[in-house]
Amino acid sequence: MPKGEAKIGKIDRETFNNFILKRLGKKDSSVLVPPRTGIDAAVIALDNEKVLIIAEDPILAIPKQPWEMFGWYTVHIGASDVAVMGVKPRYMTYSLLMPTETKEEDFKTIVDSIHKAALELDIAIVGGHTGYYPGFAAPTIGGVTVFAVANKDSYVTPSGAKPGDVVILTKGPAIETAGILAVIREMELIEKYPQYLVDKAKALCKQMTVVNDALIASEIGVTAMHDATEGGVMGGLFEIAEASVVGMDIDEASFVYPEEVKIVCEAFHIDPLSSIAEGSLLITANPDQSEEILRKLKAEGIDSSIIGEITDDPKRRIIRRSDGSMIPIRAPDQDPFWPVFFEGLSKIEN
Repeated sequence: MPKGEAKIGKIDRETFNNFILKRLGKKDSSVLVPPRTGIDAAVIALDNEKVLIIAEDPILAIPKQPWEMFGWYTVHIGASDVAVMGVKPRYMTYSLLMPTETKEEDFKTIVDSIHKAALELDIAIVGGHTGYYPGFAAPTIGGVTVFAVANKDSYVTPSGAKPGDVVILTKGPAIETAGILAVIREMELIEKYPQYLVDKAKALCKQMTVVNDALIASEIGVTAMHDATEGGVMGGLFEIAEASVVGMDIDEASFVYPEEVKIVCEAFHIDPLSSIAEGSLLITANPDQSEEILRKLKAEGIDSSIIGEITDDPKRRIIRRSDGSMIPIRAPDQDPFWPVFFEGLSKIEN
């Protein structure tokens, strides 16, 4: 990132690899899957048969949304990072940090909605921290930690993709981008598009989870899964390719592409492939199992499609865009969602 430019979103890849990864405390041989770019959760050996799978995320409140949704996000976003390892989330802790002026009814709504979302996913809340602190503009989840115990041979990581596998995408690109921007910048959108389409875009917020997607696919058989969060589908594809040391041949024309995603990205000049996409799951699987994965996802109301294949040349990672152009698959320098999101926040505050 150029010197002096504001940093928004996740730490850049170079800093993560060259600074953070060299400062991880004591090395421990029980850590089977340590922090790495594109890895959604850590895996720790408990004994010769069982492993602990654990992931953590911060959760920010989205203006103009009810506190019930904030609680729902807290559970589902955290749980998604464990589910993509092919394991059902089982336990969680969370840290709720609130401004001193937070209303008691809002506090109770947040905690109650976290409880209800955890019940729906069969997750036990086993600890955390809750308190009021100056300096916060809105209630914030400082961290939600979700974990599960699983058999040592039962999990997958983004490093498992193999040449010949197909690549599947659920829901389409930029699910989170479209949902959140439709909420905070609704008035701008309804000046250009029908209200029903804007409402459909807002409803995408309830699809910002891949828990069901991942658990359905893993029951059938997958080689890798990755939640396409920051950097979007493009970033997620790149991270799978890097982790698995493989090539990719992807065709954008094969994507599920909700019209409501298209209009939001069009309105704010966002490339949907490179923009944050919580809710969009990338799956690699043996071609023999792909049709069953698509069928079972569809039976649960989850649209998906085969968007390409894994190849054996790590130097060739390409995506054919809808306009026919061919571009390399790479990690976006900056997720285009964040500037548009914070511009929307400034308009709300003013």
